[in-house]
Amino acid sequence: MKAKTKQNEFVEHRASATLLMMVIILSSLSAAMTVDMVNPVLGLIGESLQASKAQVSWVVSGIALLLAIGIPLYGRMSDFIELRKLFALAASILSIGSLICALASNLPLLVFGRMVQGAGMSAIPVLSVVAVSKVFAEGKRGAALGVVAGCIGIGTALGPIFGGVVGQAWGWPALFWIAFSLSLLIVVGSVFALPVIRPEIEDGTEQTFDLLGGTLLGLTAGLFLFGVTQGESAGFASFSSYGSLLGSLLAMIGFVLRIRAASKPFVPPALFKNRFYVNSVVVAFLSAFAYFAVLVFVPLLCLEVNGLSPGEAGVTLLPGGAAVALVSPWVGRISDRVGTKSLVVSGLILMGVSTFFLSAFAPGASPLLISAGVMGVGIAFAFVNSPATNSAIGVLRKDLVGAGMGFFQGALYLGAGTGASLIGAFLHARSDAIDPLNPMYRLDAVNYSDSFLAVTIAVIFALIASFGIKNDS
Repeated sequence: MKAKTKQNEFVEHRASATLLMMVIILSSLSAAMTVDMVNPVLGLIGESLQASKAQVSWVVSGIALLLAIGIPLYGRMSDFIELRKLFALAASILSIGSLICALASNLPLLVFGRMVQGAGMSAIPVLSVVAVSKVFAEGKRGAALGVVAGCIGIGTALGPIFGGVVGQAWGWPALFWIAFSLSLLIVVGSVFALPVIRPEIEDGTEQTFDLLGGTLLGLTAGLFLFGVTQGESAGFASFSSYGSLLGSLLAMIGFVLRIRAASKPFVPPALFKNRFYVNSVVVAFLSAFAYFAVLVFVPLLCLEVNGLSPGEAGVTLLPGGAAVALVSPWVGRISDRVGTKSLVVSGLILMGVSTFFLSAFAPGASPLLISAGVMGVGIAFAFVNSPATNSAIGVLRKDLVGAGMGFFQGALYLGAGTGASLIGAFLHARSDAIDPLNPMYRLDAVNYSDSFLAVTIAVIFALIASFGIKNDS
């Protein structure tokens, strides 16, 4: 009878797969656009709400902090709460946050709304991966993950362009009204389209949620990202920066002690004993570090050095976003046949070549050369992202998928935030440099050349880690 029940549930999952993917595609696309759509209108927001550049930056930093904290929490919560209910709850929180932002009449309220958005949005990447891992069989999982990665690529590329066009035409609140409408569709879709996916609970085991462990992990990620962000804006010698980084270190020590002592820890220590999984996490962190640093500083390069308008600078990212969108589904499909390791290694080699190309030839050169480098980075990220995720899932027991994917996706988004902040600080530190670190560079934008070279070094470390992942196929 028990086997028959499991078989019926599997049939239900298969029957709901198409509707599931429709909801995941909409939510992934909407979430990716919502994160970045405010970047081109930060100046408009500052003028409208009478806030300085440093104050307005919290419209971006606030949501990044909640993503870093929320993703691991939702991953672990999926081990205790039925997935449809959890997804619907998170989408509802996202809609409330979007409504607060749309109605905000001052900056603190807008930042609060963005943080509420982040509290809901942080569920989407990790719960989407958990749902795919439990609905699709191993030989079909890569294709589904590739589609998700493609949607994130489209959203990431279109977000700034969408924000600039809509914000300039109808004002920045219009962005949040559109986000609110889309989030309501996601709420309805998650209720009616997601299959019932219950947590994997072994018979006779007691499920307890380690709140202290989750809090310490959240503080570790949140304080680290806040410290790095403050280091970029106020300097790493500022109390807000080194105090936060010290707090993050203490929280991490407390987290390690907690998972070693707790009978049911928030993150099972078995994850960190799995070298295939750990190497996949390192690849996710460093590849996101590199990819999002390129997305942030290529438009800034085009604005400051090439003299392009914000809209023209955003267009330079389109080849990279299009590459992620078009290549990711194909990579996902072939990863089910040829395995994941070779794709990840190839992608990181291409990413390193592309970022080195940006360092050696792009800063101060034609925007076409810059776009070519960005396209190479986009293709590379498509080769890395979904195969690395698929590889990580493949080495986890079913009862560890929620916690494992929460930590994995958290590392990916933490890498994105860290890359943007650290490379930004390095760019500022090299602003007066005369001699480039890259001996092949011959133009005048030395600090940008050096920054892309630093990104290349991060990719090299990711490549080294990639040789330690499992060739899951």
